[in-house]
Amino acid sequence: MKTQPDLLSLYAQMLKSRLFEEAVRQLWQDGLISGEMHLGVGEEAIIAGVVDHLQEGDAMALDHRGTAALLMRGSEPVALLRELLGHPDGLCSGMGGHMHLFDPQLLAASSGIVGASGPAAVGFALAGTYLRPGSLAASFSGEGAMNQGTMLEALNLAAAWKLPVLFVCKDNAMAITTPSPTVTGGRLVERARGFGMPACEVDGSDVEAVWWAAREAVERARQAGGPTFIDARCAHLEGHFLGDALLRMARHPLTEMAPRVGGLARAMASRRGAPLRRRAESLRSILGLTSLFDDRQLGRDDPLPKARVKLAEDQPRLEEIEESIVAEIQQALEAALQSAREELES
Repeated sequence: MKTQPDLLSLYAQMLKSRLFEEAVRQLWQDGLISGEMHLGVGEEAIIAGVVDHLQEGDAMALDHRGTAALLMRGSEPVALLRELLGHPDGLCSGMGGHMHLFDPQLLAASSGIVGASGPAAVGFALAGTYLRPGSLAASFSGEGAMNQGTMLEALNLAAAWKLPVLFVCKDNAMAITTPSPTVTGGRLVERARGFGMPACEVDGSDVEAVWWAAREAVERARQAGGPTFIDARCAHLEGHFLGDALLRMARHPLTEMAPRVGGLARAMASRRGAPLRRRAESLRSILGLTSLFDDRQLGRDDPLPKARVKLAEDQPRLEEIEESIVAEIQQALEAALQSAREELES
């Protein structure tokens, strides 16, 4: 059990994830990755703070933003990139995409089904108690998953059977375009405590705060103390998915709102439908959502600058690590694209 966080190592893992996902974003924008793309940009401190405690034999049940956790746990970057590109030599033979990733060597699996990581983690933990005593399972999900019946059933079983599970909630307070407080009753930590398990809230943009919360939960799990719920607040710096309309409207209000003004005006002027007062409230709600994506606010929730500031005294070492990670991601990107070029030429 680690006694102190190694901030430099944690920052390196966070930066590696950020640069990897920035490369993925560019591939998606270039049309080389098809379909939706959900990135974990903004969640790096949560993932790093938890994954740093995991050992061989521990399992991870991931949601549809599983790339960062797999990368930090040790999945091969080129195989991950090739999987996202749909290549047969990808991590899952090009069949999983970014939402259904599976790395059997790491006992890690992701799912696009909201809340699926809860039951999966309970299954991992139950198997681990028989096959790998002292191991644990970590479940990563968003706060919207806490309103899914399967997640509540998972919390109940984990508590009833005292299974070694860490339920990590990456809470950005938004369920796609719905502010979570408008559809969620009570506090999530109180909901988890209702099952008889310890629960805590933590600043998910502070990797050291997450690390300490995870350390206590991991120690409890390994000593047969049962599950823990961690509600880590964060921001999705790229919105719910790449191309998020709310984020585009917040960043480019004139160009992005212009095509929508006509439809909103016609809806307001229509004689049919809800009363005018109700429609005005709906319009204010729509316009108010864009303020949640203000770049200044999102910048304050970015975990990388927060960690980097604390490392400023060791600037030479910091820059050396950053240059090394930049080179590593660039090499992985070139290797993945090279296989794509060879496939097209053959």
